[in-house]
Amino acid sequence: GKEGYDDGGVADLSLLIDLEDNVQRRRRGETEYFTKLKADLLPRATVGPMAELTRRDQKVSLAQLLFSEDDKCEDKGPSEVYTDLADGEEDVDTIRNRRERLGQARAALKMSLLLREPACASLSLSELCKRLLILAGKDGAEAALRCADKAIEIAGTGFWDSDEVAIEAENPPRIKANYEKNATAPGLANPATLKYQPMRIAYLCLRSALLQRGNALAALGKEEEARESYEKVAPLLEEEPRCARVDWERHSLWVNIGNTYSRTGNFELADKHYKSAELLGNDHLNETGGSESDGKGMVACAKRARAFALKKAGRLDEAKAIMKTVVEQQIKDNLEAEKKEAEEKAAKETE
Repeated sequence: GKEGYDDGGVADLSLLIDLEDNVQRRRRGETEYFTKLKADLLPRATVGPMAELTRRDQKVSLAQLLFSEDDKCEDKGPSEVYTDLADGEEDVDTIRNRRERLGQARAALKMSLLLREPACASLSLSELCKRLLILAGKDGAEAALRCADKAIEIAGTGFWDSDEVAIEAENPPRIKANYEKNATAPGLANPATLKYQPMRIAYLCLRSALLQRGNALAALGKEEEARESYEKVAPLLEEEPRCARVDWERHSLWVNIGNTYSRTGNFELADKHYKSAELLGNDHLNETGGSESDGKGMVACAKRARAFALKKAGRLDEAKAIMKTVVEQQIKDNLEAEKKEAEEKAAKETE
């Protein structure tokens, strides 16, 4: 990747949510747009709890549905490394929280379609894929894969069927075996769409969808297909800046690809990718402008993946040694964080 200024994703988020309706204004022209806005004729939810909100405020609510996290979120944080969390031993609160998160993704998809925001619809489908895997693991993988495929279709160069996509907002989705597809909405990379918005929007959505598709395929045990899906993301990241936000994407790819090799018994190729992931973290720890906390997180994640792969390969002593260093570093970091928090609290009390 290239070096460059990173704003933490604010510019990309603005592109995806489009609070100022730049695409609608380009499509309709300023005069028609503001005439319809004043007459409340632009797409928005007109029934239900959101009905009293303006189109702009509904988009803000959509962003909160898609991107907000709380301490209960198991998928909190930047890593997108796939692990099967559905082991059948979850308590009632965990299951309830997972179902709520899945419901939020369905609500986001429904709102995206009402507002006619295809980028948000694609991202909602990627989130549905992710949250189905968290809730149901392998049992939810076919539905998760279906959502990821639809997200990719929206981000693509062809056309997609909004009615077919809307099915995924239902609980549960009612899939019709004899459904006749009517794909008339242009994809985000379709030339008709690119007249009004940049290709970057398509790439952002495609990156997310391909990664989650890889995770769904991994859950199904289709390791080679999962790896192919992950590998399609790498070219889309080549021109991105070296920053924590994007490096976590790169890191997740390398670890996920490594895990596909580990699960098929090829530790050497797995470890090659774990080393690439660990290098990203070390760059942040050793280079000026890097993020120390993100660097430590990347290194620890890569080491854990290597330890699990070693265990799977029957090299238990090596696996235990690595996990020992990870745990010791985590304890040290926690103590340092507690000390810093106490010092900051004491400083405020003396002010």
